Amino acid sequence: MTTSETLERVTGRLLPIDEDGRVLLLHGCDPARRDQPFWFTIGGGVDEGETTAQAAAREAFEETGLVVDADLLGRPVWRAHARFSFDGRQVSQVNEFYVVRVPRFEVSFAGLEELEQDCLDGHAWWSATELRTTREPYVPVDLPDRLDLVSSAGR
Repeated sequence: MTTSETLERVTGRLLPIDEDGRVLLLHGCDPARRDQPFWFTIGGGVDEGETTAQAAAREAFEETGLVVDADLLGRPVWRAHARFSFDGRQVSQVNEFYVVRVPRFEVSFAGLEELEQDCLDGHAWWSATELRTTREPYVPVDLPDRLDLVSSAGR
């Protein structure tokens, strides 16, 4: 594959929501645009033979230390398509989002891969209101509305 080709991938994304209704997000950058950091959801690409729920659970452990049973995640709460560039490469990505209710926990970056170690620099728990009022960029851009829907559904 040449760098001009678009990378197509499917990801499992996890939204850990604490007892106060805040979602855990990670903070980092695209290595090609280090001066433009942003907040994003936990998750990553589906490995061969994995479901999106299994990918979300695996990535949660690798990126935060959170242990989640993929079989208990149920169905995705939503599915979205995103197109963006990462590290100078075009990406077309289908994201399936899962919600898990958790007590607030100590985040660990011990399981990060080398690229993630280089690009990830923090984490925080965010409410939908805080996301709506911040000037800091985050993805997906409709996350506050999605969090409201999840809260009203009682998930």
